[in-house]
Amino acid sequence: MIKKIIIAIVFIGLAAMAAFAYYVYNSVFVSNTAFNNEEAHVYIPTGARFSDVLDELRPLLDDAIAFEAVANRKGYPANIKPGHYLIKKGMNNNDIVNTIRSKNIPIDIKFNNQERLEDLAGHMANQIEADSLSLIAAMRDPDFLVEAKFNTDTALSMYIPNTYELYWNTSAVEFRNRMLKEYKSFWNESRLQKAKAVGLTNEQVMSLAAIVQKETAKSDERPRVAGVYINRLNRGMLLQADPTVIYAKKKSENDFDQVIKRVLYVDLELDSPYNTYKYAGVPPGPIAMPDISSIEAVLNPEKHDYFYFVADVTNFGYHKFAKTLTQHNVNKAAYVRWVNANGVNR
Repeated sequence: MIKKIIIAIVFIGLAAMAAFAYYVYNSVFVSNTAFNNEEAHVYIPTGARFSDVLDELRPLLDDAIAFEAVANRKGYPANIKPGHYLIKKGMNNNDIVNTIRSKNIPIDIKFNNQERLEDLAGHMANQIEADSLSLIAAMRDPDFLVEAKFNTDTALSMYIPNTYELYWNTSAVEFRNRMLKEYKSFWNESRLQKAKAVGLTNEQVMSLAAIVQKETAKSDERPRVAGVYINRLNRGMLLQADPTVIYAKKKSENDFDQVIKRVLYVDLELDSPYNTYKYAGVPPGPIAMPDISSIEAVLNPEKHDYFYFVADVTNFGYHKFAKTLTQHNVNKAAYVRWVNANGVNR
């Protein structure tokens, strides 16, 4: 009788152990993803609590309770790491916990053609964890600008448009510092020598490139436009670039949302160091963020005898170039007729 009881107890124990093993296996090693795509992106913010992580993951899981149990057993709630993680279809709870604990995946961030630091900050806040207020504060930090040899006018020059790989949870200061590193790398000895050859500092190259950027959207035309402005600078002429007047007007009125399609004669009288119809030389800073193609255009300007250009209404996007003011006035008259005929007043 006792022997039968012992055997029964053994069988019950084995059954309990088997049930427990089955439960553990299902909790830890069986797939627990509920999405159909091959992978899902998970973003865990800095300072997140375990409940925040669960809220982020719950829509992706078949069994959130099982995941929570495994995460607690592995000590994850005490070791939460912010970042961007990839959960692959078919992952089990063990894989998921290991992933969000140690496999922060970098992301590619992009920016170009931003007109102000505020625009860049807003653009970047949509790509990394840092918010726009912390980004603009880091970008405008007076101590940093002095140390990095920039000022409020030239600060935008530091951000070279490109695609960069960094972590989603990069802080505002880390982002700014990374961009300074990229700026220094961009301005290698070769580019510095080219800037010297055209008689400009690297900051002036950025300012002039911004004008070239605004003047033409055609990258193949940018070296020719850059050549016009280099010719004017070498002859001591005013740059007389309409985009600088537009920027000066926006800046003086603190309204960068306004759209100005036509510069009026009254605008040319605006007293601003950015108004190249009144002030000689390159503006004190960039009027926008130039593409690398515009920067390279200034560093490698087309050599020619042109001093003037105006939009070509027979080949939209491009310009007609002239060596003399007489020829330029003929080209300009054709443009003005087209503008008036199409009712472009402002």
